[in-house]
Formats: sequence, C-alpha cells, structure tokens
Amino acid sequence: MADDLFRGATELEGRAIREISAVAMDAPAAAKSGHSGTAMALAPLGVMLFSRVMRHDPTDPHWSDRDRFILSCGHVSMLQYGLAHSFGYDLQANDLRSFRQPHSRTPGHPERGVSPTVEVTTGPLGQGIANGVGMAIAERILRSDYGEGLVDHRTWVIAGDGCLEEGISHEAASLAGSLGLDRLTIFYDDNHITIDGPTELALHDNAASRFEAYGWHVINVGEKANDLDALEAATRDAIAETTRPTLIIVRSHIGFPSPEMMDRREAHGTPFSAPVIEEAKKILGVVNEPFHLDPELPHQMIESLAVQRGERVSWESRVSASGKKGLELLEQLESDGAASVVEGAEKFVAGSMVATRKAMQRAMDVFAPQTKGLTAGSADLTDNTGVILAHSSAQNASNPGGRQIHYGIREFAMGAVMVGQALHGGFRPAGSTFFIFSDYARPSIRLAALSQAGVLFVFTHDSVGVGEDGPTHQPIEHLMALRAMPRLHVVRPSDANETLDLVEQFLTAKEPPTTAVVLSRQDMPVFNEADGEASKLGARRGGYVIRERDDAVFTLVGTGSELAHCLAAQEELLAKGIVTRVVALPCWTCFEEQHLEYRTEVLRRSIPSVALEAGATLGWTKYVDQAIGIDSFGMSAPASYIFDFFNITPATVVAHVENVLGVVK
Repeated sequence: MADDLFRGATELEGRAIREISAVAMDAPAAAKSGHSGTAMALAPLGVMLFSRVMRHDPTDPHWSDRDRFILSCGHVSMLQYGLAHSFGYDLQANDLRSFRQPHSRTPGHPERGVSPTVEVTTGPLGQGIANGVGMAIAERILRSDYGEGLVDHRTWVIAGDGCLEEGISHEAASLAGSLGLDRLTIFYDDNHITIDGPTELALHDNAASRFEAYGWHVINVGEKANDLDALEAATRDAIAETTRPTLIIVRSHIGFPSPEMMDRREAHGTPFSAPVIEEAKKILGVVNEPFHLDPELPHQMIESLAVQRGERVSWESRVSASGKKGLELLEQLESDGAASVVEGAEKFVAGSMVATRKAMQRAMDVFAPQTKGLTAGSADLTDNTGVILAHSSAQNASNPGGRQIHYGIREFAMGAVMVGQALHGGFRPAGSTFFIFSDYARPSIRLAALSQAGVLFVFTHDSVGVGEDGPTHQPIEHLMALRAMPRLHVVRPSDANETLDLVEQFLTAKEPPTTAVVLSRQDMPVFNEADGEASKLGARRGGYVIRERDDAVFTLVGTGSELAHCLAAQEELLAKGIVTRVVALPCWTCFEEQHLEYRTEVLRRSIPSVALEAGATLGWTKYVDQAIGIDSFGMSAPASYIFDFFNITPATVVAHVENVLGVVK
C-alpha cells in the first residue's frame, strides 16, 4: 500500500504527502515547465515540519510569533504551494492549476506577498540560507528585548546542493556559527543531483565537516527522507541545542517514487510525461487525474493543528497581560521599528567642508537611540562608513540584544542577512561597505528591491575621490548599474545636511523603500542657508531646483560632490553675463515618483542642459542634453589630480556651456 512509503506518517499526513507529490507532477506538466522531482522527494519532510514541529496557524498566517519557514531552493516552489494548500492556507485548487501562469499566486519561484507561507523571495540559490540567518538575528534581538514569553519562535530553512555550492552559503553559515544562532535550523537536501548530472561532477565537499568547522551542530539522518519519525527526532535534537545553529543532512532521492525518474538529472527541471506520472501515481495510490485534490484535507489539517493554534491564542493572552511591554512589541512589529524623532540632528555649519560619510555617523549618533528597529553594521569597515552605534554593542551569543552587527568581510551575505531582518518584521537594518563592493552585494540588493524589503545599504567612497587606492576601488559604472534596478532608491546626497535629512526620511518612513545611500569619502562644501533651504524643501522628492533663475539660458545638473562644481560654475558663468540655473537629482527613482508637472518644472528642458557626475554617463540623456562624466576606469593618484585629469571641475562645465551657446572667447 502507498502508506508503506512513508514510515511513521499518520493517515492524514500520508494523504497530504501523496497529494503534494501528485500535484508536484501535475503542475509542471500543465505549465510545461517547472521542477517536480525535489518537491516530491521533500514532501515527507515538509509535511512533518508543518504538522509536528512548526509554530504556525493557517487561520492567522501573519501571527508574529510564528516560526519562519524558508525554501532556499526556490525552484522547488510546488512543495511550498502544496504545503500551503494542504494545510489550509489561502491557496486554492485553482491557484495550483495556475502554476507559472500570468498573474497567478503560484509563480515559478516563491515571491513574498504573492503566496501565503512565503516569508522571503527566493530563487537564486543560497540566498534563503542568509535570509534565515537574518531572521534568526531579528528573533534573538526581540527575544532579548521583550522576553521569551512574547518572542519565542524559530527559523527553518530547506536548502539543496546548489544552495551549499553557492558562495553566499559559506559567508552566511560562517557568520551564523560565529554568532551562535541556536534557533536556526537548515535541512540540507543531499540528493546528489544537479541540472548537469550527479553532484560529483563538481562537488566533493564534506558538508558535515564544513559546517562543524563553522561551529554548527550537525545531524546526519542518512537515508531517512521518507521516515517522518526519524525526521522529527532530528528536529527535536535541533531544538534541544541551545548554543549553535543546526544543519540536518537528509539523503533524499529526487523524483521518488517514480521508477523512471528517481535519481535522474531529468527529474530536476523537466516536466514528467503522462506515462511517468501515471506510474508514479499508481505507486502513490492516488487517482490518475490532474489536480485531483481532496477538498476535505485542508479543513482536517487545520483541525489537526490544535496545539499550534493553541500556542497562538496563548501568546495573544500573554501579550495582552504584559501591558505596556506587549503594546511596545506590537508597535515595533507594526512600524518595523520606525524612528520616533524627538531630537533632530544638529546641522553642519554652512560653508564648512564635510564628507557625507561623516554625516552618516552623526545621523547614527542622533537617530539610532530614537529608532527601535535599527540594526547597523558593516563588512569590516565600520569606522570608515559611519555606522557605529554608540548607544548599543556588538551582537553575539553572549549579548543577544546587541544591534551593532559585525558582518565580517562578507558583503553578499550581509545584504541577504539584512533582507531577512527586514522581512522578519520589527527592523530596518543598515549595512555598509565601500561603493565599489556593491558588486559583491548586488544579487542581495536585487532581491531586497524585488521583495520590497526596508533595508538601508550604506555605500561610501563613492567615486574616483577614493584617490590613491586606484581603479580597483574607484566606482565608475556603479551608480548607473544600481539606478537601473527597479524599485531601488539610489540616493546620492549633495551635502552633509542633506544626508542627515535623507537618512531621517528612511528611518521615519511608514514603509521604507529599499535604499542605497551613496556617500563621499572626500570633504565637500556644506550648502549656504539659501541652498540648504532648497535642499530641505526638495531633496526628499528626489530632485529639486537649488538655484532658480527665470531668465536662465542653461540648466546645470549634478549629484553628490559634483553639485558643488555646478554651483561654482554658475557663479563663474554669471560673472561672464551668462545666466544659468542649477538642479540637484539626489535620487532618480524618488524623482520619477513625482507628478509630471513637478518633474517638468524642475528639469525645464526648453533650454539646454548638462549634467556633471564622476561616473558613467550612460542614462543621463533621460534628464539632460549632454553629460560630463567618466567612461573609463580611474587611476591611482591623489583625488585632486584625478578630478582634474577627468575634467570633473567647474571649469569644464563653464567651457561646455560657452561652447554650446557659441560664446566667442
């Protein structure tokens, strides 16, 4: 009988496993694309987790003290969709039938906000592991602040061979072991199959030894992928471990129980043929009919979760009984720890020379104590990037409430860990490194923007102003590369006080966007009073006129340190009788969100225009007629020499305007 396939499964669990396995074949077959084999092999593990171990309630899916479940191997999405449907979440039969179809709630890879039970947007392998590290950090800090009576949940991650091969898994696992995140458990689906064939083509790692070296508790259950009791026992051992994260290695067989597809690479990403599906369903003991779903199963599963649902009700009672503390927890979760600014930051003196990265440190000093949800850290550059939390201390196992996070030299993992913190709820993390290393973090930045995670990426040393470090450390194309990313707010403030204002905007926003704030290493002028007032009125809109003249014949546009060159050029041109206006565009995405009438008024394209920016010129023609910038790599030399060499100067702007206007010299 089919029940014999899944050792220890109750009758209800067996039905769920078989139904999930069947729909894992049906949905990709109907869509003519998708991944059946791993979803089938992991159905017993998923059902065991959802039925026996995880704290969750399908009738209240956003209960804040629920366990977090992350499917790092996102191509196995039908497993998550099948679990959500079988356990009574709001994912209906028609949703399963619409797998990978336009505008469906069951896209090819899990997307947060689209499907229930999906905590993070996964797809690119390995990121879910780092997201899980972030969620475990968030839980730990909240538990330290509010006590186990109000915060007491765990993070469970399912990952595959590909997740462990990707470099981000090394970064994230090393960090998690160093921090001793004992409430994080990763199931490693050791199925020995990749798209190309056996993992042995390129992988001979000893995963157990590797994670033990990272400081993890490792459990190898071996050939127990279909033994629910053995899988549960391993999870109980993980729960009992109170000093380290846990890796549970499960040797599964992709495509189980199909005799034709099991342990074959074709089972990874090729929809099964009708005869193969028929044979597998016969072994499973289910009806050979596409999407044959038991309408009673979800209701019965909800009823079977009486203990878990009781934990949710008990938690609600404890929150109510805790009075002010409970209200503060709920408020922090609801606002993602937004700043409540009572004391503003002291402004920098007009005319002084201040690097915008130094303004970031003042922002941290003033706003961090007023921002419950702020965590901050860097990839080993804390002093350089201005994210020292003077009011807090380092996060580690002996200091679980610490909000200063030392990510180590792990930019990629840092980004994904921050996404996990933000999407856990209750936090708005800030993480920093040099702008050139945004390349190392880019995949995490992209998924942050895609999932609309309220993360602040702090990038300093924003241009060739890095100087002697040379072209390896001088960002050229990076501003344009990040500006090309949908939803990402790339913010390059034009002076130190504007930096303070834009950081405050992120920390106080009701729903902060994914933001990359790009700051200078070198000192730059602080606006005078009039220019500062224009910044205060317009910077949050992404673009504004800093100096207007109705009789202007030319518009000068700049960002960051180059805006000062535009202001200087305006004064020089005015002395020559040429009237210009100056526009700042600190955030293109913010600017595009403004009404057309406002954008038109700011840009005033009826007169000639030029932009000055110490980076790639690609993209600027959207806003100006021509752009002056740098379309080659930089050089190792003092910053002042480099700016002159690449013509990033007021004189260059003046000469350009005179040339366009045909001024005879």
